[in-house]
Amino acid sequence: MLVLAVKANNAANRRRFAGKGVVHQVSRCNTFRMLNKKTISILIVVLTSSVAFSQSAPEYTGDGQLKVPANYREWIYLTSGFDMSYNPAMQMGHHMFDNVFVNPEAYKAFLETGTWPDKTMLVLENRGAEGKGSINQNGNYQGTDRMGLEVHVKDEKRFPDKWAFFGFGDAKTAKMVPLEASCYSCHAAHAAVDRTFVQFYPTLLPIAQSKGTLSPSYLKESTKPAQK
Repeated sequence: MLVLAVKANNAANRRRFAGKGVVHQVSRCNTFRMLNKKTISILIVVLTSSVAFSQSAPEYTGDGQLKVPANYREWIYLTSGFDMSYNPAMQMGHHMFDNVFVNPEAYKAFLETGTWPDKTMLVLENRGAEGKGSINQNGNYQGTDRMGLEVHVKDEKRFPDKWAFFGFGDAKTAKMVPLEASCYSCHAAHAAVDRTFVQFYPTLLPIAQSKGTLSPSYLKESTKPAQK
């Protein structure tokens, strides 16, 4: 009887320990699954960020033309202008809006440093101004037709002046605007930060002021009395 009792007790212990082993095994499997889910989530975030960066970096054709950034309207919106012109003699026969966008990586860098990193792309989109439409009776709103598209690119190894302009119109690619064009000298003389008109970007101008990155030429201009 004693032998039978011992055998029964040993069998019960084996079943109990086997059960614990199963529990431990299930626990390890659950932990492994949780780690796998976390790892996959991290990989998705990293891959998504890499794709976003590649989409917002400048891309060129074999003959050096810039490809239009197709997703620029998903970038950071900076400002809009209305009938702006840097030439007092210029007269337009219509009203126009200008919208400015910048690639997200450059925007984040500017928030931290107050200046633009390499591979910055600023997109200037032109749209006609509409007056009468739907319930609008006064003022202007933007039309659906795009009237022009310009891109200002900072690519330090590619361009002698680090920055270059490209005018697209309706094309998908564009040649670099020649360095003799007035836009280069105008930006060099009047830009608030690193060849760009940050003075017209209301959320970035205070950052440049706080970081001390405003150009001497702009600081000199900004102290002059406003022209009437």
